[in-house]
Amino acid sequence: MENSMLNVKAQAHLHHAYLLGLQLMVASNKGPEVMGDWMFRLFRRQHLEKFLASFNKLGLEGLPDAVACARYHCISNSVGGVPVEYMYESDKKAWVRFRYPRWMYHGPAICGIPVEVSRGFMKGWYAHNGVSLGNPRLGYVCVSEDMTGEFGFCGYFKEYDHDLADDERLQFAKGELPPSYKPDEQPQLPSSQWTEERIEKANRNYAMEYIRNGLPELAAVIGREEAVELAGRAAKLIGLQYLQDTLDMVGVEEADINAIQYLSLMFGGLGDACEVRDGVDGQSSILRQSGLRIVRDIEGDDREIILACWKQLWLGALASFRVMKEADVEISEDEIVWQVRDRI
Repeated sequence: MENSMLNVKAQAHLHHAYLLGLQLMVASNKGPEVMGDWMFRLFRRQHLEKFLASFNKLGLEGLPDAVACARYHCISNSVGGVPVEYMYESDKKAWVRFRYPRWMYHGPAICGIPVEVSRGFMKGWYAHNGVSLGNPRLGYVCVSEDMTGEFGFCGYFKEYDHDLADDERLQFAKGELPPSYKPDEQPQLPSSQWTEERIEKANRNYAMEYIRNGLPELAAVIGREEAVELAGRAAKLIGLQYLQDTLDMVGVEEADINAIQYLSLMFGGLGDACEVRDGVDGQSSILRQSGLRIVRDIEGDDREIILACWKQLWLGALASFRVMKEADVEISEDEIVWQVRDRI
């Protein structure tokens, strides 16, 4: 992979870790019911923003609704690096099976996530597909879940012979098994349009969207002040924990890079512009960051909540240097100014 894409990949890795850490932070502090409510709101928000907007772009128009939905979830998740298999049974019944390791609960995190998380995202997204498509007969049937110790997240989209009530759009049929996997039936992204660079950027954006949408929705569930406190603490821990990972991913040793160079390199992985200069005190360096992809097209309180939490990722990373760093952070409408110095 070209060096210019390594920081893009590092940003995807870091924001993925932040999502997992944030889930564990909320689960351990607020409990399963809050997690379920939060995931429902997050995935319903993402569904309303993304589902129909990208449906036709993925070449799904004209297909039976159940088939189109299953193929949609296979293709769209592949953009984010999430392994999902598609199995056709009939025009009115098509399956999806998520393979391990699960992106959403990667590594040991899967042991600390309550089942309410999957129930929340199934209700928030999967059960709403028929509503969005204007097909009141279309629902989702879950046959296996992750945290219940079955064979993983699996189910099918089914078009019934009758309209479904709100509480029928998500159903459970534990014990059913999917049809055999057929490699030649798996939907693929058009290779002519999806270059390696585009896929890496899409992977980064995929992880970031969970943060961009998840933080405002967490605030809507538990209140702004507590959301910023918990999500900021999770961000700080992830920054501390993942400095070495991100350095390794971009191929740089800690001894060969200063903190401002690290921030500039990482923010370049977002496509943000960075301008660096020495501080007037002679003991600090200043980085002026503009573009701010993390809050692009987001305004008002949602923007403030996201930035209040997100800056802690980088304050954590700075504190993780062997010579610990600290920073004054000034956030304005168009930019963030980081004044970084050694922590004495």
